[in-house]
Amino acid sequence: MIKRLLAGVVGAGILGGFGFLYYAWYPPIATIEPPAAKSFSAEQIERGRIVAAEGYCAECHTRTDMGGGPELAGDYRMETPFGAIYSSNITPDPEMGIGQWSEEALRRAMRLGVSRQGVHLIPAFPYDHFTKMTDQDISDLYAYLMTRPPVHMARRPNELPFPLSLRIGQAAWKLMFFTPGVYKPDPSHDALWNRGAYLAEGNAHCGACHTPRNFMGAEKKGSMYDGAVVDGWIAPPLNDKNPTPTAWTEDELYQYLRFGVAPLHGPAGGPMSPIPHRFLSTVPEYDVHAIAHYYADVAHSAERSKHDKAALARAMEQSKIDLIGPNVDPDAKLYQGACAACHYNSAPSPILGRPDLALNNALWLDEPTNLFQVMLRGLTAEEGQSGIAMPSFYNALSDADMARIAAYLRRTRTTLPPWKDLEKKAAEARETVKSIPVNSSH
Repeated sequence: MIKRLLAGVVGAGILGGFGFLYYAWYPPIATIEPPAAKSFSAEQIERGRIVAAEGYCAECHTRTDMGGGPELAGDYRMETPFGAIYSSNITPDPEMGIGQWSEEALRRAMRLGVSRQGVHLIPAFPYDHFTKMTDQDISDLYAYLMTRPPVHMARRPNELPFPLSLRIGQAAWKLMFFTPGVYKPDPSHDALWNRGAYLAEGNAHCGACHTPRNFMGAEKKGSMYDGAVVDGWIAPPLNDKNPTPTAWTEDELYQYLRFGVAPLHGPAGGPMSPIPHRFLSTVPEYDVHAIAHYYADVAHSAERSKHDKAALARAMEQSKIDLIGPNVDPDAKLYQGACAACHYNSAPSPILGRPDLALNNALWLDEPTNLFQVMLRGLTAEEGQSGIAMPSFYNALSDADMARIAAYLRRTRTTLPPWKDLEKKAAEARETVKSIPVNSSH
């Protein structure tokens, strides 16, 4: 009896193994001669440019370290808990890029996460979002990519340890966490909402940064848009868990996504900054409105905005106290000397270019991460509100100084418990800034 049971287990294991190999195997797709640019219409190329901009292709497929690299030539270093991963070259170079890929091969990569050669792609390439894209968008993207200048540049090899380096393991990951399928409109919502959902959940892959991940690197489906840590910053929640005292209304979201700054929430910094300035500022306004419309609904903005007037009044009152006193608190004096001159508002509502910190996500998050990052790095004139810069305080403020300012702002600008271990966290944030920022004037 025991022998029969063991034989059955072994047999089931063998059959399961063969079944998995069948599931995991994809044949190569034949190479083609790089298509001539004139084989695509100008209208299709322009539509493809919009698709590429809304998917931020150049952001992750352009090297930023080692002096930078040509656009879309890959070799962008992505730090993950499992090791560094380098993006691929997606220019139409026949050897190093995708010049020999057919449209069918690109579609399979976007929809199923499988390369032309039949190799499973690492989900750092967010095919779990791109799978929702329509045939038309993928076809237009193909036209755009195939008409870019070819760049003959190799990427560095990934730094994943064995057995994570085995690509067949990605098939097991897909079996557990990946559901392919084009976006299906929700009939309970209007066309604008569905366009926003299609972009946000698909090509724009917002959840890739704003949804926390499990121990295997997959997005936690039950925690969609709950916020996550990305490149040493916190990508805040996009749903009703966003802690700011004023609601992210549709108009605030549109201003932020289109121009990089929202009157009641401040500027875009860190990894988010290129999204409005480099990409969404170049696409049709309707699409940006659609994304804003979708997230205003996800965050229940209409209900939350009822409390905006009271929160705004509290913020303006505290701003006046900081500048005109009385300030007997030594932490308040430090803040007054370093920050208050630029972050002071005397108007009934915040003035663009002087973001009121009482309304900013950075003070309301569970950790002071984003506040410290902005203190250390500053904001260039190309980030946040265009043409307005914030200097880096990398040299001007010690870790203890930053901790004091953070503690002061947390207790005077929010109704939340104080942050803990601030000086330690300031030092940790400083470690993530590899060199003194170029806009440091202190």
